[in-house]
Amino acid sequence: MWIYRFGQWRYTIKNKWLRKPFSLLYKIFYLWVQILTSIELPCETKIGRRFKIEHFSGIIISGDAVFGDDVIIRNGVTVGLRHTGIRGSPVIGNRVDIGAGAKILGPIQVGNDVLIGANAVVIKDVPSNSIAVGIPARILPRKDVINCVC
Repeated sequence: MWIYRFGQWRYTIKNKWLRKPFSLLYKIFYLWVQILTSIELPCETKIGRRFKIEHFSGIIISGDAVFGDDVIIRNGVTVGLRHTGIRGSPVIGNRVDIGAGAKILGPIQVGNDVLIGANAVVIKDVPSNSIAVGIPARILPRKDVINCVC
């Protein structure tokens, strides 16, 4: 996250010539982090507060993806383009929990309070308070169990 924030900070430097050494440093650090952690999180991605990577490794996030607050992602998650050469990445809402190995692809909207199951392939919009499971993902209403004695 430090490298992500450093990459964003360098854009605040208005003078192009002053920004260039920081951009070079960012690119070196970014490559280093990709090799060490196997996480691709470019500084152009917009992420909300309390963004959490619960298990690292194999995470690929497109530069134009948008994440809301309190999003949790796990290992093997891909959030990005559906087709090469066609722009458009997902917009993820608040309090979204993304399971391991999930793929969220294309210019889609994922609402608030959504659970995305492990290995789900989401290629269409997911309304708020839903669960997305399967390949391709089926959208199911979310029924939270209240006062469950398990």
